[in-house]
Amino acid sequence: MDALPLVALVAASAAVAGAARRTPVPAPLLLVAAGLLASYLPGVPSYTLDAHIVLPLLLPPLLYTAAVDSSYLDLRANLRPVALLSVGYVLFATVAVGWLAYLLVPGLPLTAALVLGAVVAPPDAVTAAAIARRVGLPARVTTILQGESLVNDATAITAFKVALAAAVGAGMSWGAGIGEFVLASVGGIGVGLLLMVPLHWLRTHLKEALLQNTLSLLIPFVAYAAAERVHASGVLAVVVVALYLGHRSWQVDFATRLQEAAVWKMVAFVLESAVFALIGLQLPFVLRGLGSYGVAESFGYAALVFVAVVVVRFVWVYPASYLPPWLSRRIREREGAPPWTSPLIIGWAGMRGVVSLAIAFSIPMVTHDGEDFPARNLVLFLTFTTVIGTLVVQGLSLPLLVRVLRIPGRSERAETLAEAQAQSEASAAADARLEELLADPRNALPDPLTQRLRAVMERRRNAVWERLGAANPVTGESADDTYRRLARNMIAAEREVFVRLRDERRIDDEMLRALLRRLDLEEAAAYRESDGA
Repeated sequence: MDALPLVALVAASAAVAGAARRTPVPAPLLLVAAGLLASYLPGVPSYTLDAHIVLPLLLPPLLYTAAVDSSYLDLRANLRPVALLSVGYVLFATVAVGWLAYLLVPGLPLTAALVLGAVVAPPDAVTAAAIARRVGLPARVTTILQGESLVNDATAITAFKVALAAAVGAGMSWGAGIGEFVLASVGGIGVGLLLMVPLHWLRTHLKEALLQNTLSLLIPFVAYAAAERVHASGVLAVVVVALYLGHRSWQVDFATRLQEAAVWKMVAFVLESAVFALIGLQLPFVLRGLGSYGVAESFGYAALVFVAVVVVRFVWVYPASYLPPWLSRRIREREGAPPWTSPLIIGWAGMRGVVSLAIAFSIPMVTHDGEDFPARNLVLFLTFTTVIGTLVVQGLSLPLLVRVLRIPGRSERAETLAEAQAQSEASAAADARLEELLADPRNALPDPLTQRLRAVMERRRNAVWERLGAANPVTGESADDTYRRLARNMIAAEREVFVRLRDERRIDDEMLRALLRRLDLEEAAAYRESDGA
């Protein structure tokens, strides 16, 4: 098996994603555009999405990274809107988009149209998180979008199985379809609940960070495979486990957290980049398979389906936002009616992604009667154009829409103030604990070391407050920024000396690595990495 095409895909997509960080265009859009262009370059191999690879091998780690970084408490506080979107909207979109496609596209059977509806129903988890981070949406809107995208894949996959059974002639009844949905949902959550505590116990009892992070890489695949083994939802199992582990990540030792953050950041970057590039690379494949449908005719149908997908989302989002407060006084008193801009943003942020394409490519070639699956190639094409259309049209215009509506994002000053207050309380507790420990003769220390402990604690207490202070009139930096810059320069000077001593053979490479690791940890403590780094 030639590994060169895979290596080339990963390298090229990572390069494009890295370049996107220096442009105002979100990385997913540049990656899709690059994939579209590359698909027609001579010498570029054919990359065809295989549902047997994407769903069990790519989807679990992508879901895990999104879920483990989500807030369990925020999701619980917004459970109703998340459930209405991730379950209610997906089922509604499956039927509504399917029915509209049946009416708009001549010759498309209703069963195939409902398969199409299920395929394009779920907005993409990776896209929602990437766009929300880049645009800077309000915290509640971001939580709702991320929560929806974590769970909706499970709903869509189950709805797809029911619609597909009807399309291929398996004869699944409505009762059987509802039973399959309940089994997948309850079973997936149940598998997640069964696995989360033992997996967390194992993580906290492994003594080496290397072993703990090896387990961390295996967890999403274990949860997904275990649930699918019993015909439950692997998606829900991964999400439940990830939310639990993320909520209790503070119980894992610091070395594991440092390694885990770096490892998963790299994994997510590589997978997300490759996934969006793969979407663009599918264009020649879906065009070649149109068969009796003309290209111009198919693009006309694609435009109609795209409009239907966009409109159906708004038809669901606005009633789902305003009816619950109107019907329930308790909800009205607790939450109030949302501003009209929030449903507008949530409705417009329904970008589709690789899961829709992967599900579409899993449609069988023939039915149970041995006949060709009706309009399979057209369904693939309409799925592809819907994914591209939502990514390009909605993804490009969403930042502009946020600016035009003047939607307030996160308040950096308010967040810094909350961080400073939290640090102040924690420092007071640490100060009291230190005095308690020093009162014990067994903990006696020389005065310089005692003062060093107090200085480090005082530094942590003051660092956040200094970010709120006046900037340096010459450099524009806060006192905290200046401190970190000077600390890094001092550490860099030490590092140069250690390297020179190694080159002069006064210390060996093993000692150099030990000394550099110590400096790296000090630099990590002194320097607060920015979100975009």
